[in-house]
Amino acid sequence: MGSTAWLVVIAVLAVIALLFLVMKTKLQAFIALLMVSMLVGLAVGMPPGEIITTIEEGMGGTLGFIAVIIGLGAMFGEMLRVSGGAERLAVTLMNKFGEKNVSWALGLTGFIVSIPVFLDVALVILIPIIYSLTQKTKKSLLHFGIPLLAGLAVTHSFIPPTPGPISVASIIDADLGWVILFGAIAGIPAMILGGPVFGRFIGNRIQVNVPDYMMEQVDEFDDTRDLPSFLSIVLIILLPLVMILMNTTADLVLADDSTLRSVLTFVGHPFVALTMASLLAFYVFGIRRGYSKEDIQQITTKALEPAGIIILVTGAGGVFGEMLISSGIGDLLAEGMKGMQMPLIVFAFIAATVVRVAQGSATVSMVTAAGLVAPLIENFDVSEPMLGLLVIAIASGATVFSHVNDSGFWLVNRYFGLTEKQTLQTWTVMETIIGFTGFGVALLLSLFV
Repeated sequence: MGSTAWLVVIAVLAVIALLFLVMKTKLQAFIALLMVSMLVGLAVGMPPGEIITTIEEGMGGTLGFIAVIIGLGAMFGEMLRVSGGAERLAVTLMNKFGEKNVSWALGLTGFIVSIPVFLDVALVILIPIIYSLTQKTKKSLLHFGIPLLAGLAVTHSFIPPTPGPISVASIIDADLGWVILFGAIAGIPAMILGGPVFGRFIGNRIQVNVPDYMMEQVDEFDDTRDLPSFLSIVLIILLPLVMILMNTTADLVLADDSTLRSVLTFVGHPFVALTMASLLAFYVFGIRRGYSKEDIQQITTKALEPAGIIILVTGAGGVFGEMLISSGIGDLLAEGMKGMQMPLIVFAFIAATVVRVAQGSATVSMVTAAGLVAPLIENFDVSEPMLGLLVIAIASGATVFSHVNDSGFWLVNRYFGLTEKQTLQTWTVMETIIGFTGFGVALLLSLFV
């Protein structure tokens, strides 16, 4: 729809305009993505009617899947939160690992809890435990806090049904089974290096005590109150992940006309798997613990409020990707990459990293990078496993170099009572270790798939 040079200019200006609108004008990312998508269509000479159709297709194609997943995941996570499930996980794992290995227990706690619960919510729930341990042992708050943060950050970025990987998978049409599998394979070493290993290193160098303005929360943690059983929590969190993985496995090992494959494909679809897990959570964490049906309805309805903006931003990211495809910019990017002989997985990581550093939000970085990668996929021979690795590469790029333009930076800064310099030395370095480790594992695996 235009000369090659003009398409290159449009592609560059589109990303610059998006960053400008989000960073400088503080325009909501949902509106910014829609505006830039429309401007791209107009700039390449698409008829107005075709622009509208492209927006509908991009939004509808993305949200038809992601709205259901994020909605179910949000309700599931909120039910776990109000029941005290996160505290039970932490208490049990710390008891099992023992006092010497408590940092490993906290890393694992974060890793499990952040699968159904948003990172910021999980930190608020668990921070009294960190404060209590710090007061008891007189060690640096970082010795316990960094492992917990690493566990939370890894699954928040790498493992569905958290919004980031779900959004990317939806936009590039990746199978969630592969994303879960590769997210776990990449996430575990990332959690270990960024959590217990780095936590011990930095905890010995920077002594941080519980902030004075947070001292009241030290006494909030009570490990004697009635909490759900550890086994029930782990089983219900893992249930949908195992069902989705069974679906992916069935596609690989069973014949197309197999009845068992049809059954596993149905029950292992994310819609069905998360619906079953959510209903089970409502019963086990709600009804059996004395909540009324009205209470559960109120809890789950409230859980959908923060999910709304994530759903809309992801839909707008789908529109951006669809517009790049329709405009011909996607083909141009693909040809340029082939000319440079840059692997698609490297481009995915770099694109997410650039947007992450520039504007801060991990979700916006993932969605924007996925929008840039989606048009390239049809120009490359990309297998289902490789699509899963692309999700991890994008998630890794959207994790590194968190700094002052990231809300997570300030969340940690306040709850840990750190200076800006200390937050850069701790949170930023931890996020960067996680991102590069995740990408390194994904890149290594890409050589074999």
